[in-house]
Amino acid sequence: MLLLPGGEFTMGANGGLPFEGPEHRVALDAFLLDRNEVTNAQFAEFTEATGYVTESERLGWSGVFDPQRSGWTKGDGADWRHPSGPGSSYREMNDYPVVHVSWFDAVAYCEWRGARLPTEAEFEYAARGALEDARYAWGNQLTPGGAHQANLWQGEFPFEDRGHDGYPGLAPVGTFPPNGYGLHDMTGNVWEWVQDWYAPDYFTRSPAKNPLGPASGTQKVHRGGSWLCSENYCRGYRLEARMMTPPDSGLNNLGFRCAADL
Repeated sequence: MLLLPGGEFTMGANGGLPFEGPEHRVALDAFLLDRNEVTNAQFAEFTEATGYVTESERLGWSGVFDPQRSGWTKGDGADWRHPSGPGSSYREMNDYPVVHVSWFDAVAYCEWRGARLPTEAEFEYAARGALEDARYAWGNQLTPGGAHQANLWQGEFPFEDRGHDGYPGLAPVGTFPPNGYGLHDMTGNVWEWVQDWYAPDYFTRSPAKNPLGPASGTQKVHRGGSWLCSENYCRGYRLEARMMTPPDSGLNNLGFRCAADL
């Protein structure tokens, strides 16, 4: 984990999707955050120590985006142990981010480590890497000097991922350069669960200091975008981008990292 100093920043954006704004100032206390997304190897250590069984394992399926079918499918037999379904194995992807984990699975892992999920405000603050008024975690150009800064989708989604960043799919954690706080993959690779419930108007009434999100809801927020984000699709690599999913869901582009109080 890395120590992130407390401070203030402008959260959200005006002019984006309605639920991404309005811009508002937020102050946070210092906190700790994992340098990288939680990997398959780390999650395996947790399950071996505790016997924990994820929701996708119990259900027998998880959400899988299949580029060959150009859409989302019910991935029978897909779970964190079998990231691409039956016949695949996490053991061949030890340093890749764990996927097919629900919000509840992520919380269980973090609690086992004596940690927690970051709040949505903490995640955006960390992703910004101390940059003010930046569009992306590294600045205002998506590929400065032609260099790819994150694992994203190059090409027309959902028909063709040209893989110009070297990875037409998931990438090992830490492959791309860190941001200003030394954190890897705060943009791209996998969306990441955060602590907060989702409400479309929360930013209009969010507390100015250490906001924790709504008291209840039906979906949990995830931040950071994933390898499925492209110019013609969700553009989830924008710093203000946010999405939401029911907390019992697993997807092959959704993972997490842990945070902790000092």
